[in-house]
Amino acid sequence: MERTLKMLAIAAVIASLSLHSFSQEKEEKGSAERERVKESGDVLKQILDMPDKGVPKSVLNGAKCVIVMPSVKKVAIGIGGTYGRGVMTCRTGSDYKGPWSAPIMMASSGGNIGFQIGGEATDFLIIVTNDQGAKSLLSNKVKLGADASIAAGPVGRTAEASTNASMQAQMLSYSRSRGVFGGVSLSGATLRPDGDANNNLYGKKVTPEEIIANKVEMPPEANQLIQDLQSVQ
Repeated sequence: MERTLKMLAIAAVIASLSLHSFSQEKEEKGSAERERVKESGDVLKQILDMPDKGVPKSVLNGAKCVIVMPSVKKVAIGIGGTYGRGVMTCRTGSDYKGPWSAPIMMASSGGNIGFQIGGEATDFLIIVTNDQGAKSLLSNKVKLGADASIAAGPVGRTAEASTNASMQAQMLSYSRSRGVFGGVSLSGATLRPDGDANNNLYGKKVTPEEIIANKVEMPPEANQLIQDLQSVQ
């Protein structure tokens, strides 16, 4: 009897250690993705805090999705290649008019993804302006300027979003480097959902469509990102 109790106690300890190890491994597996979400929220907040030089509220109010790509850097892919990672959140509902969704992890690449000053990393912000642009990003790798139209976004509190380029483009793009913020052309770059990162962030295999359909729990790190977008009126 005593031996049986000892064996049960040992088994309980092993099970407890295994559960702790699994939980710790799961936590570590998504740590980079959670940091990416937090960093994206920080970048968006800094841009929204530029009332005279930032994105016009009329543009943000009409957005279907918002993509933030913090600290995009040049890498040695061909000539002048770049690679970045960030997040996208979209308005929920079939008409993209509902509350903002949990973050969808995104990746970008391309030799024409924008400019950099003095070799420093550049933050990018992309506003998706219509349903077609949003749908294309949820399931496919999209080449900007070819698969989806994109234009440099208007800047400033008094800037009008109703220019021909803005009205016709599916996406509006911006960049910030060394404090300099403005509309920039991202034609030629590609955007795609980062499947592995989404799986790591949510701890299970999940599609962008499932994320936007609220079938995942909102990560705490995304609270600032979502709250700041909700506050834009």
